[in-house]
Amino acid sequence: MVELKTEAEIEAMAAAAGAVVAEALRAVVGHATPGRSTAELDEVAAQVLARHGAGSPFLNYHPSWAPRPFPAVLCVSVNGAVVHDIPNGQVLADGDLVSVDFGATLRGLCGDAARSFVVGTARSQDVALIKATDEALAAGIAAVRPGNTLGDIGHAIAAVARGAGYGLLAHHGGHGIGRTRIRTYPTRAAPERACGCGRAWSSPSSRC
Repeated sequence: MVELKTEAEIEAMAAAAGAVVAEALRAVVGHATPGRSTAELDEVAAQVLARHGAGSPFLNYHPSWAPRPFPAVLCVSVNGAVVHDIPNGQVLADGDLVSVDFGATLRGLCGDAARSFVVGTARSQDVALIKATDEALAAGIAAVRPGNTLGDIGHAIAAVARGAGYGLLAHHGGHGIGRTRIRTYPTRAAPERACGCGRAWSSPSSRC
């Protein structure tokens, strides 16, 4: 079910929780230099939450299929880990491709965003991947208009990604943000396990 919000609620989400998310992601990216650990990045994000009196929709999140609650406020996925990996103290190296995913709850509303970047010296293939995902995001945003469905948005994103020569994770859906929590929209099941959190957190069916 899609949860509809008023224009005032959307503006409040951007000004409150959304602003906290943006600040935390900037701080995390600025801190991510060779020799830093993923646990340190999680601490940087936690400090931003504390400074604003905001909560985390990630910390202690425990869906029924997960063996234990998520133990951090930030997801940090390095190189081959696709998404939702736990910041476990891995030390970053020059050239690492990193994805960070962060959420905040403030004044009863939730904000959430992810960002990919390269630590230090970037490889051309990583720059191309980030460029393609930025373009896919823009296409998805452009598809958000009256009369369109969530499927139309997903198709717009997929068309750009596949057109650039990339595959997609058929088992992973997107999610919306609501009042204090994230609302997930599932997609078709797939047999492969491609998610970083499959090693550390998710169930054998690799649902995230």
